Amino acid sequence: MKRLLYILLDGVGDRPNPELNYTTPLEAALTPNLDALARQGVKGLVYPVDKGVSPESDIAVFSMLGYDVYTDYPGRGVIEALGLDLDFRSGDLAVRANFATIDELGRIVDRRVGRGLSDEEAKMLAQAVNEQVNLKGASFRFVHSIGHRAVLVIRVEGEALSGMVSNTDPAYERVGKLGVAKEGKISPYMQKAEPLEDSRGAELAADLINEFNKQALKVLKEHTVNQERVKRGQMPANAILLRDAGSTLPAIKPIYERLKLRFAALTDMPVEKGVAKITGMQSFEAGGVRDYAAKARKALELLSRFSGVYVHLKGPDEPGHDGNPWVKKKVLEEIDQLFFSRLLLNIDLDQVVVVISADHATPCTLKAHSSDPVPLLITGGKAGKDGLCRFTEKDCAKGRLGSLLGRDVLERASTFLP
Repeated sequence: MKRLLYILLDGVGDRPNPELNYTTPLEAALTPNLDALARQGVKGLVYPVDKGVSPESDIAVFSMLGYDVYTDYPGRGVIEALGLDLDFRSGDLAVRANFATIDELGRIVDRRVGRGLSDEEAKMLAQAVNEQVNLKGASFRFVHSIGHRAVLVIRVEGEALSGMVSNTDPAYERVGKLGVAKEGKISPYMQKAEPLEDSRGAELAADLINEFNKQALKVLKEHTVNQERVKRGQMPANAILLRDAGSTLPAIKPIYERLKLRFAALTDMPVEKGVAKITGMQSFEAGGVRDYAAKARKALELLSRFSGVYVHLKGPDEPGHDGNPWVKKKVLEEIDQLFFSRLLLNIDLDQVVVVISADHATPCTLKAHSSDPVPLLITGGKAGKDGLCRFTEKDCAKGRLGSLLGRDVLERASTFLP
């Protein structure tokens, strides 16, 4: 059976960093197992969505799985709603949400509550929002997922809402249906949602989002969870940032029909589960988010049952956002030791094509996603070798594969299947 293992390392791409003697975390990391795979394969660079685009993970993964985000993408809100198995219909409005911290002047102190909001606290806050916010003429569900993350779904019976509304989260802007990370100076204030098209559905959606935010601010400010957090010296989760609305159920060609490979996906987050669902992949879980040994074992087990396995490994992205190249380097070494070492010992590269890349770059010097291309390695099957030794930005820039767009990666990799 032809088999393909597709691994995306979240936010692994980076830029030379002065704290690492002007190397990237990938270049500075000790990664003997990744290097062994690199020596046996061919390399290149990938623009996950397009040149000049700083993508969010969802559109990047969607593109890296071979789909055209400009025509097929339904919006992150829709994907996360589906990943949480929420009741969503075309004409509803689905929006990705972050609990955030603002100061007394309304300035955003932290978009993620310092990454310190517990699931228990978030669920209590979400319950209060659901019980105390009242949107006249509309119903809604505000559902917490993991950490600071949540999803808002709004429905107006007899009306079709439009997802073509701007974000209230100032760190991201809308480019058509796409959510794109802003580069450069970002406003410190939560934005007002505005319609992005001249339609009643967009105007009504923007009005409902703004009314939701107005009422939610009052509910969160007065909640005992936040009062207790302030007493303990912690950031309060006293605001909700909304972005990447969508209003249509997607109808795209399943990945099996495109590649003739039956795919399983190892998923942790609702967005990953949503992408798997709409692309026709069967979802599985293995251990915690950073339990790389468990994910390696599960990936190998799935390879015995499926012709394609997609694995999204979290870890490198957060220290990129935090601007900490040393932690990013350490995470990469952890992934190499716990995931790729097990892979090397238990996989036959004559029978399996392994593809390793990233969903986007998160340079520590920027503390944000960037439009930089990310490294790509294809090894096994009929891929051959290009004589380069490491899976790094520098070596991949010299590789035989040259420069690709994300939507072309899997199709190119499938030509190397044995």
